[in-house]
Amino acid sequence: MKTLLAATALGALALPALAQDAVTLQLKWVTQAQFAGYYVALDQGFYEEENLDVTILPGGPDIAPTQVIAGGGADVVVEWMPAALAAREQGVPLVNVAQPFQGSGMQLTCWADTGITAPEDLKNRTLGVWFFGNEYPFLSWMSQLGIATDGKDEDGVEVLKQGFNVDPLLQRQADCISTMTYNEYNQVLEAGVTPEELVNFKYEEQGVATLEDGLYVLEENLQDPAFVDKMARFVRASMKGWQWAEGNPEEAAQIVLDNDETGAQTIEHQVSMMTEVSKLIGESTGELDPAAYERTVATLMAGGSDPVITAAPEGAWTHAVTDAALAQ
Repeated sequence: MKTLLAATALGALALPALAQDAVTLQLKWVTQAQFAGYYVALDQGFYEEENLDVTILPGGPDIAPTQVIAGGGADVVVEWMPAALAAREQGVPLVNVAQPFQGSGMQLTCWADTGITAPEDLKNRTLGVWFFGNEYPFLSWMSQLGIATDGKDEDGVEVLKQGFNVDPLLQRQADCISTMTYNEYNQVLEAGVTPEELVNFKYEEQGVATLEDGLYVLEENLQDPAFVDKMARFVRASMKGWQWAEGNPEEAAQIVLDNDETGAQTIEHQVSMMTEVSKLIGESTGELDPAAYERTVATLMAGGSDPVITAAPEGAWTHAVTDAALAQ
């Protein structure tokens, strides 16, 4: 019996290991706690448990996730829905397969001493706005308010193309700038500004919030059951990573720092970011809320003479991947 067991054990050791399925993920922005769940899933072995070999590609100001996936550089990308739907209308057939972020972190942050207390007070002001696809919710908001964006006057605003920093506000080049609750807003505070000196207009509260940081793949790949299964395992492991990160913000922030090759991040800022990002994820299972999708589409089509998308998309999202991920 001992000889048989030993032979069986040796035979098992001789079996070749199953090759892991490769997945390349393109992030929307640079390595930071905004993407902690993916780095945690990689670090803690959650992807490996799902037999996945995941490569995470950081983003940056010169990297458009929609272009990367269209060119075959990634299997799945993290992208905001406005940019994804705009790309879909322009011929890149992106499909949302999961939506870890349930809320929007986008807001407009203004100096309180300018007298701005309500959205109507934004007229005749200079507002810093991010472009490269991030301007869509802002333009829809202004359109709904009836505020022109072609110049500063009693009926319009001057739009300052804002870089991905808070300098225009700190240097008084703009009355308000775009910030994320988990990033740039904290940068303003870290510069010595107090919350009492600021007024924030959260897009979520203005009714024009659009879905952020969803996971998108190319539609044609969803015809392959093996790809759907691979994405289901990827989403399941990623959401496990997000749950771990929410429960261990300091450790998650350190994992992010360990993957930051630029050395530009600090542990304090990443812990703060992780705390705010957790509020946007909440109890998310990764499943897209159809009502939130419809709100996003309505916002993007409400751009007056220049809407972000001109028709309601068809086939732009699916629950097939999250249904499979949650089935286990």
